Amino acid sequence: MYRYFDDNLFSEKYLENVDKSPSIWDTYCHIRPNSTETSNGDIACDSYNLWKEDVKIISDLGLDFYRFSISWTRILPRGTPEYISKSGYRYYSNLIDALLENGIEPVVTMYHWDLPQRFQNMGGWANPLISDWFADYSRVLFTLFGDRVKTWITLNEPFLLCLIEYSTELGTGPADYDIGNFQCIKNSMIAHAKAWRVYDEEFKKKFKGRVGMTNLLVDLKPATKEDELVTQLAVEFYSGLFTYPIYSKTGGWPSAIENLLAQNSKKKGYRQSRLPAFTDEEKEFVRGTGDFIGMNYYTSKIVRTAKEHNFENNTILEDIPELNVILDSDPSWKKSCAYHLDQHPEGLRSMLSWIKKSFGDIEIVIFENGYATSASSLHDQDRVSFFKKHLEQVLLAIYEDKVNVTGFTVWSLMDVYEWMVGYKYKFGLYEVDFTSPSRTRTPRDSARYYKHVIRNRSIDPPNDNYISDELYLCYFFSLFHL
Repeated sequence: MYRYFDDNLFSEKYLENVDKSPSIWDTYCHIRPNSTETSNGDIACDSYNLWKEDVKIISDLGLDFYRFSISWTRILPRGTPEYISKSGYRYYSNLIDALLENGIEPVVTMYHWDLPQRFQNMGGWANPLISDWFADYSRVLFTLFGDRVKTWITLNEPFLLCLIEYSTELGTGPADYDIGNFQCIKNSMIAHAKAWRVYDEEFKKKFKGRVGMTNLLVDLKPATKEDELVTQLAVEFYSGLFTYPIYSKTGGWPSAIENLLAQNSKKKGYRQSRLPAFTDEEKEFVRGTGDFIGMNYYTSKIVRTAKEHNFENNTILEDIPELNVILDSDPSWKKSCAYHLDQHPEGLRSMLSWIKKSFGDIEIVIFENGYATSASSLHDQDRVSFFKKHLEQVLLAIYEDKVNVTGFTVWSLMDVYEWMVGYKYKFGLYEVDFTSPSRTRTPRDSARYYKHVIRNRSIDPPNDNYISDELYLCYFFSLFHL
């Protein structure tokens, strides 16, 4: 169950000697109108040229699979399927073949936020046509790589895709909290469903693969007893909007959130809800279009009803204006250099149980879990402790709560270019020297620890001989279960 991910978007040499058009992040990194960050991802860790070295690292770690994303504009420079890039196809095909030759399953994310700039100029994810554009793109990927790739993730974190893109000044598109974010949410659900149905109807019988989505899930706890009801609404808003349409028995939006947004819209003077309704046909079209639930987990938050709070500078993971709440961290949680990602391992188990309670015994794959540092130390014992504690919670969810978890994926294999913060946050098990032309990769202590976890099926560090009876039982059965 021990697996890794390193996103390709941040690893590509910027439009140089390749058949690729700009994505929204290529553009944003060079214009960056709303950020003090001045670096860019033109080269980053340069996996585009160093992929052979990276496959050796992955193989040495003994990973079961490697999750990477495909860049839409690297395969389809125009965004549309009439022209396929030969160099783009060659790059991904070679990478996939090398992984398979080393006994590593390729797991492909089809979209990790790098929309063709051409489509952004036409409204991006707020344009209903995006679902057809994405379906066409998915068909190309299934045709080119479906014979070798058996696990597909359509969208990574539509929660952040829509809420950062349209709800804050940090995104790559125009901030439009009132309408654009909700248009994006519905369009992303339709786009995912169309891609799933393309595979199900045209490719599944031949290739026998599976398709799902992965989303960021945040464990939310009430600050006081009076905050319990609004916390339930916050969970539905943060997690339910992006899971109920696909995985619930009835489909459609969570009813409590649908009603709330309709009321809020009316108060603001809108004649209809800013959250676009699903037609009955759309509900049925989207419902059931997931062969597994992918989840990314980093942190938990405390929900507190706002007394006096300025929501004008809305920031994701700090407040929810629609619910009039602010999101805090518990003072007892261990801090991270990423201010919004304080550690609360128990929240991972909580969200795994929430999935089971909400949607039954569906397969769950944890596709991201990681710890950020600001320093470039190779002795990252805080990260080792982070993974050990989170893996403990996964084991407890499996063996005590009977949750159907089948995979765990670390963010990330190596240091990468991290969106708005550039190179400030280090998530990698391998340090990357971004000042070196060769982008030297050096293993941290966490890389050695994770290699030990995979080989020995034990989450205790090599020099830690203590294993609780409960977890030892988990380890024993995991040898056969995983």
